[in-house]
This record gives sequence, C-alpha cells and structure tokens, in this order.
Amino acid sequence: MQKILLIEDESAIADTVIYALETEGFQARRYSLGREALAALQGGNQYSLLILDVGLPDSNGFDLCKQIRRFSEIPIIFLTARNEEIDRIVGLEIGADDYMSKPFSPRELAARVKVILKRTQSQAPTQSTSEFVIDEARATISYFGQTLNLTRYELLILKLLLQQPERVYSRQQIMDAVWSEPETSLERAVDTHIKTLRTKLKEINPEGEPIKTHRGLGYSISGRASES
Repeated sequence: MQKILLIEDESAIADTVIYALETEGFQARRYSLGREALAALQGGNQYSLLILDVGLPDSNGFDLCKQIRRFSEIPIIFLTARNEEIDRIVGLEIGADDYMSKPFSPRELAARVKVILKRTQSQAPTQSTSEFVIDEARATISYFGQTLNLTRYELLILKLLLQQPERVYSRQQIMDAVWSEPETSLERAVDTHIKTLRTKLKEINPEGEPIKTHRGLGYSISGRASES
C-alpha cells in the first residue's frame, strides 16, 4: 500500500483529504507542522507522495519544499488558499509536481495523486535509481539520499560489497580486504558489523533488505551504486 504524507494544519480539510485518499486505497499520514514532516522524511520514513499546504503555522510551504528538494525527489502537490498565477509558477519552479487552490475537491486531489504516481513510476526505470551513492572525497555513503553514519569498518565493508553487487564475499575475504591485521580478529567480527549495517539501512528504508546472508558462504548486497 502506497503511503501519502499530508502536511495540513486545518483539521477539517485534512480529514476530508485523508478520507478521499484512503477510499482510493492509499495509506495517509498527516502532520500539522512543517518541522514534524521534515523530521519524518529525513528520518527515513518512506512515502510515495507529499501533499503540502503552503500556509503552515511554523513555516512557509515554498521554503519547506526547497529544503525537501535538497535530499528527496518525492512528488509534491501544493495546497494553497491563494490563487495568484505567480504562486503557481513559483511552486512549480521550485520542484512541485502539481498545485491546487482552496477550496478544492478531495476526490479530484486523490485523482491527481494517482496520475502523478502513475507517471513517476513509469519514468522510474529510465531515471537514475541508485540506492547507494559513494562519495570518495568525503568518505561517506548515502542511501536513498541520506548520508549513513558509519564506523570505519562499516564504511569499508559496505564499499567492498557495493563494488560487485550480488557477488558473495566470504567472511575471510571481507576481513582480508577491510582489516589491516585480519589474523588478529575473529570472523564473527564481520557478522557484528553486518548486523549494525543492516540496522542503519533499515532505519532509512524499513522495507529493504539489501544485504543478503548466504549460509556457510558469506554475504552479498543487492542494489545500485554510483559515485558522486
């Protein structure tokens, strides 16, 4: 079930929008403050689309959209009480996918959500879909646009696995490639670091399981990687 994030401070509007979305088979989560929604998106919650009210108690929707676009390409629909053409132009220029003025039909909004999701999903195969981005200069790896907070060993293990996705690396091969003195460490140390890596990846993408265990053989990773 696709999850829709709604940022709307007016409860009456939010309730009708959520009802319309859920009637169409979506799961909807609502926040009334921009900072709450921003924290949810940065915390790794996976949403398919964002419906964003321009006028929020704690922030301007346009400014919030700019912040979100720094780390996410999630489709965005603006809701606004203003109907000026310049507002629509600004909203679309800063990265919104659609724009609806209040009052509006919740059913029409749900229909637009379906159209946008159909379009973005059909485009996905031709776009860059790298789950992982390796930044050699900064010695960091990002996962779905979020920089992972990795220890030295976690970083090196993940880089090794990403060099050849789907290849199975034995514990000994991982230790030989990562540890400076592999003979002084136990192979179970690899298991410990793999476990913490999985936890950190799951915090960003709860549905994903990129690191696979091959019993008696070792570990592999699935997913696409690129370098920045």
